[in-house]
Amino acid sequence: MSAALECTIGRIIDEYNLVEPGSAVITAVSGGPDSMALLHIFAALRQRLSCDPVAVYVDHGLRPDETPAEIACVRQAADILSIPCDIVPVDTREFAAKEKLSIEHAARNLRYQALRSCAKKYGAMRIAVAHTADDQAEEVLLRLLRGSGRTGLAGMRLFSKDVIRPLLTTAKNRILEYLAGNKIAFCHDSSNDDLCYMRNRVRHVLLPLLENEFDPGIRRSLLKTADNLGEDEDFFHGIVDDVCRQLVTAEADEKGGALYVLDRAGFVGLHSCLQRRLVERLLWAVGCPARYTFIIDIQAAAVGGRTGSELHLSRGLRVGVTRETLRFSYPRGKTSWRGSLRSLEKR
Repeated sequence: MSAALECTIGRIIDEYNLVEPGSAVITAVSGGPDSMALLHIFAALRQRLSCDPVAVYVDHGLRPDETPAEIACVRQAADILSIPCDIVPVDTREFAAKEKLSIEHAARNLRYQALRSCAKKYGAMRIAVAHTADDQAEEVLLRLLRGSGRTGLAGMRLFSKDVIRPLLTTAKNRILEYLAGNKIAFCHDSSNDDLCYMRNRVRHVLLPLLENEFDPGIRRSLLKTADNLGEDEDFFHGIVDDVCRQLVTAEADEKGGALYVLDRAGFVGLHSCLQRRLVERLLWAVGCPARYTFIIDIQAAAVGGRTGSELHLSRGLRVGVTRETLRFSYPRGKTSWRGSLRSLEKR
């Protein structure tokens, strides 16, 4: 069983070019079953893949009673496997309060910041995280409940920027069999049982309900949906790339930041589907949340907005409407403020 799973993951890594040969791979290890399995699989495959795994444990400062045992578990495994191990503490509660984020959102942001910092330290090209097929099913359902569009419902990807998910097509039960067969120790994170988190309610309440009362194969259906939409997204991604090159120009604003200018006539001529995707891309590019209401408002401004009008979006982002363009900028930097572009220009 252990060799079979390692070979399967090795084939996935090869097929999708998930690992850069000769480079380090930062492996996020929480001490839980999935990440411990991933660490051992990378250790078994490192010669074949010509990569050097590095174990990184991010201490979010949220479970002081459990964290020491998890750190000890990760360190012991890394030591046995002769893999470097970094422990990175972060202050999730302080960051959440400062940025006005949920604890979940803040923890995720800090975790990836820490992992990317370690990637820079070790010269790693990839960051490996241990999401499984079960996580994917939960994520698709969670995004559906939050009203995500096609991009969100495509779920997580095997390879996204610098993040790889080699276990994404592997069911949880195979992971547990691998751990048992190799006598690999792991820890249980009690926060995964806390139903105050929506993800846990999806995992422990909603999915079992759907399986027991509606469709025993609901997880497979969710994964199939994600796969199909993922293929569609790959296709549309290329189209949006082409449209973006044709209709969007980037300039430097007065403060040295990015200013994006969208050709209004060309945008209006696009199908509404492409309009939404292009606006979403632009909002991401300027560091603004791609909220549905923002996208719809920008569409409306392009189609019927009065010349000289403007939209006030998140953290000081302004979208100014001219006869020929929509101009995306932060006149005062990324900070909330009241007032219009016109009033700023008069000062």
